[in-house]
Amino acid sequence: MDHPDWVKGAVIYQIFPDRFARSAAAKIDGVFEKWDSPETPNGFKGGNLKGAEEKLDYLKGLGVNAVYFTPIFSSAANHRYHTFDYYSVDPVLGGNAAFKSFLGAAHRRGMKVILDGVFNHASRGFFQFNHLLENGAASPYRNWFHPRGYPLKAYNLKKGEAPNYACWWNLPALPKFNTRNPEVRRFILDVARHWLEQGIDGWRLDVPHEIDDDAFWREFRRTCKAVNPRCYIIGEIWGEAGRWLKGDQFDAVMNYQLSAACIAYFAGDKLKLTHSYAGKNLKPAGQAAFMAAIERLLGLYKHETTLLQMNMMSSHDTDRMFSTYGGDEDRMKQAVVFSFLFPGAVNVYYGEEIGLAGVFNAGTRSAMPWNSPKNRNTGLLELYRDLAALRKDNPAIKNGEFEFLKEYCDGGVLAFRRFIPGGKELLCLINNGPVKKTVSIKNPAPGRKAAARISGGAILNRSGGRFTAELAPRAFIVIG
Repeated sequence: MDHPDWVKGAVIYQIFPDRFARSAAAKIDGVFEKWDSPETPNGFKGGNLKGAEEKLDYLKGLGVNAVYFTPIFSSAANHRYHTFDYYSVDPVLGGNAAFKSFLGAAHRRGMKVILDGVFNHASRGFFQFNHLLENGAASPYRNWFHPRGYPLKAYNLKKGEAPNYACWWNLPALPKFNTRNPEVRRFILDVARHWLEQGIDGWRLDVPHEIDDDAFWREFRRTCKAVNPRCYIIGEIWGEAGRWLKGDQFDAVMNYQLSAACIAYFAGDKLKLTHSYAGKNLKPAGQAAFMAAIERLLGLYKHETTLLQMNMMSSHDTDRMFSTYGGDEDRMKQAVVFSFLFPGAVNVYYGEEIGLAGVFNAGTRSAMPWNSPKNRNTGLLELYRDLAALRKDNPAIKNGEFEFLKEYCDGGVLAFRRFIPGGKELLCLINNGPVKKTVSIKNPAPGRKAAARISGGAILNRSGGRFTAELAPRAFIVIG
């Protein structure tokens, strides 16, 4: 069995290392930007792995089961998607020793650790590319990349001039690997194997669709699962992903289709986005369109596969959730509730649990305001904690079916349940409308007393075999 069952119902916390936490105890030399200064394209805040380790108890209290780091390997970029050395954790983060310490501390708390694998492209500082840059056609590494002439034009290109080698999005700083070369394939697979042997629990794969080679990804899976059959392999695929989710390549994808549907419905006329989703410009959608989108999503993959998807409402590549929902906390909460009750793992991008605002390239990757209480939304934080506690070891969440209760969905009230046939059940009502609603429902579990597990602006009354939920505008209630 090579499915990572630990993922089902998990709460994954996504950390952008340079911006999450900085510890003076790490004793890392360097001149860094002020922690609370605005995000800049090239600036370093100096977040490090020791700082992240010191926040593990905070994450444990939040109900986190796993940590996903955006890249941590040596790089000259604050986001570290420009990898220099795949075997070396960036010294600005504390190096390999700091990661070993973090990994051990996380595992002692029962948390898994997922790393970001950037295998489509490297950087100009990557040794083999630098060798090619210096030696041209004489380099023994010329087949590691896709040169289209010599000398390579890697720096100081004129406006409108393209590099003369294949790059990600034509950016000269990101030379694309030639994964058809057996030496490159072996290198990437050895890297994947090495870090699993060091104890990591999974790989999130950056732009894997750009390595358009199913045989490569099948070999990648076999390599990883041979080390740890329960490791988690997630691909950054923004659209339909059936090609990669047949059981022979990835376990899951980053479920941007779910976040897109939630934004269109729950944000509604408050929707504000500075970017597209998978090339589509999102617009407000009504309840019927939302339900159709969700049912289509649930029908894309086998139920067992759906239970492994990485469901997120935002990430380092999107506007922050609070800003996307027009600064409307109530609408954001509704989407959070829905995502925590939807089949699959939840991925929480750092800072969303306290309502950080920001848009892509202007706040999406801002520093976590640990020492600024005025920037911390405690109401949101408590909701995240309560929802994570509800998910913990809950069979209806981990393995249950999802079903809309259409007889109660009236265009304003959204009703659905997670359930094990003949067993545990959770029912959720969300009033995604501007007026108060009252819903009377027959007790779905006769003989058992219905109780509110989580409530925001809702009152539950019971009478005989029925219960009535009074829902204020934008209110929600989870009944178990």
